[in-house]
Amino acid sequence: MKSASTSTGISLALVCLALLATMPVISNARPDGFSALSFAFYLSLWQLVFATPLFIWELRGPNRGLFSSELTRPARRRAFSVSIFTGILFGLSIYLYVLSIQKAGAANAAIAIQAYPLFAILWETLFLKRKKTLPELALTAVLILALAYLGTGGTGRISGLSVWFVAALGVPFLWSIAHVIIKEELAKTPVTPAQVTFLRVGVSAAFLAIIMAIAEPTGFAAAALRSDYQTFAITMGLVYYLELLIWFYAVRHIDVSLASTITTPWPAFTMVLAAIVLGDKIEVYQIVTFLIVVLCINGLMLASLRKTRENS
Repeated sequence: MKSASTSTGISLALVCLALLATMPVISNARPDGFSALSFAFYLSLWQLVFATPLFIWELRGPNRGLFSSELTRPARRRAFSVSIFTGILFGLSIYLYVLSIQKAGAANAAIAIQAYPLFAILWETLFLKRKKTLPELALTAVLILALAYLGTGGTGRISGLSVWFVAALGVPFLWSIAHVIIKEELAKTPVTPAQVTFLRVGVSAAFLAIIMAIAEPTGFAAAALRSDYQTFAITMGLVYYLELLIWFYAVRHIDVSLASTITTPWPAFTMVLAAIVLGDKIEVYQIVTFLIVVLCINGLMLASLRKTRENS
């Protein structure tokens, strides 16, 4: 029988799966006439609004995390430096997320974002010096080929490679860098999930605001005055914030590998929702690629767990 903690973690991971599946559809269903940068900024701003109450409430309680008097000044300064750098990376990833989903399509971009394990393996090998086994390398190769097949529209020809699909790969690329840094640095501090989320979205919103002021200064007011547009920005900001927060709490109850396995099928639900809500056509090559990606990701997780058991 599963423990209460395990059941809670699984339930939370299932909620994350549902939220992840809806996000690309919400993004592409927004009104036309506004750029991806504008939507990325406003959804980040609303994320910050939703993240603020819990952040303030925690500061009034006994667990003050990064603001605890027991934390040394150098440790706090280093943690905030990491938060700023990773927040910028996440800001860029949000922009690429919105842009690639718009240009490449919800289904293709959703599957491309599942390439996260590839980049995680790359950084772990290069910077953490973690050697990979032959099965891990073989599964990684198959995953790369599957994504290449998807990126060329099912033709396998380099000439058919979509630049927007490549842009979608930039999302997990940036995520993987930020997550490795956060894991190695912030894991050493008493930071809470609410604080991690607040700092992440706060820096991302500030960064995107600066880019907006330079690239699209007139976009602030134009988008702010459109209630229909802001409805989608608010919805996207809320769903994205809840997914971030719930994920942090889910991995407190279960292993990241189990939580990741549970959320892996979210692009399949995105494809169905995109077909129903947006009228997108689901191609056979997308379904084939998705199945291969799911099998490879689960295979990589099993290989990692086996290696961990052997080394323990």
